[in-house]
Amino acid sequence: MNSTTSMNIVVCGAHLSGMPLNHQLTDRNSTLVASTKTKASYRFYALAGGPPFRPGLVFDETSSAAIDVEVWAMPIEQVGSFLAEIPAPLGLGSILLADGKVEKGFICEPHAIDNAQDITSFGSWRNYIASLENP
Repeated sequence: MNSTTSMNIVVCGAHLSGMPLNHQLTDRNSTLVASTKTKASYRFYALAGGPPFRPGLVFDETSSAAIDVEVWAMPIEQVGSFLAEIPAPLGLGSILLADGKVEKGFICEPHAIDNAQDITSFGSWRNYIASLENP
């Protein structure tokens, strides 16, 4: 897909390949563009609620952590219906990637981290989920 017919969307949790909400991407004919990391300026949280369990990615320029993410190309005509399925406190905003690119992706409203577990040290949603399955 090219930039005139698609929009790149960065995912970091339940929408990752093989995770419970990945079908929301694949059902819209989205394709995986890259597996990469954020710039080392984020905090990562396990949000309350679920299932499915979801993380929150919050920009924090005092952090030195990079978080594993995937970049998906979604047909532009599918973006509106995708946005409609994103529940608060999540939304789409600008994500800084390790390679210097800026893409739209999942971000979390800062108030939601008040009762959330900081999982930044895991570096990825997959690592955090694995720690729950194999404590």
